[in-house]
Amino acid sequence: MDLATLVGIGLALGAVFGSMIMEGGNPAALIAPPAMILVILGTLGATMTGYTMKDATGIAKVFLKAIMPGPPPDTTETIGQMVAFADKARRDGLLALEDEAKSIEDPFLKRGIQMAIDGTDPEVVRDVLETEVAAIKERHKVGASFFANMGAFAPTLGIIGTVLGLVHMLENLSDPSSMGPLIAGAFVATLWGVMTANLIYLPISNKLKRSSAEEVAFKELVLEGVLAIQAGANPRAVGEKLKSFLPPKEREDLDEGERKSA
Repeated sequence: MDLATLVGIGLALGAVFGSMIMEGGNPAALIAPPAMILVILGTLGATMTGYTMKDATGIAKVFLKAIMPGPPPDTTETIGQMVAFADKARRDGLLALEDEAKSIEDPFLKRGIQMAIDGTDPEVVRDVLETEVAAIKERHKVGASFFANMGAFAPTLGIIGTVLGLVHMLENLSDPSSMGPLIAGAFVATLWGVMTANLIYLPISNKLKRSSAEEVAFKELVLEGVLAIQAGANPRAVGEKLKSFLPPKEREDLDEGERKSA
């Protein structure tokens, strides 16, 4: 599990409340249920208006995926696996991969290899796998844009809350002693709007975009590997081609591991 999201949000919120304590303030003053309800539920409602109910009801799962993502795919292991497939397919033919295909854990790789074994035209294999990658991009885009829109609406809802608080304050001008707390309470809504937008919603949107980019990059690597295996490419050439998808450091580590194993 990648803890960057939880640690990042915790660090940001800790900085806000910590600085308030250092200045002599009381963090409990920020716990204002009316402002929080207006900002959080108002933001959610405004964002839902631009999406379908299916999108809105699935956003909780998307949020959990952002803060507790599953283990990332082992790219180096996958490259080694596909190089081995390429070697066997080149020596014994694609049908020799029938048994290995049954033990493949990644559904995308398994589907591609099985299509190659079945003799599917390479152009059809590419088209099917690219269509799946495009569909993944579109699904991920919905979740990321949902939180990005929440980040855009939250500050505005905070301003609305502040205006409502100031209206309430103006209704009580006859009691000067109540003006201070009412003004402070009014601006708490703006704080919650800006804080949730910039410390939660927008970072979550960015995390979803990053996770999507990593998953798409992995599937594009698999796609190119499957097509190379189907074409009967040299295993060494397959390995070098797939390594080009890796960052320089990971590529060096993989090369070092291959040299040691050799």
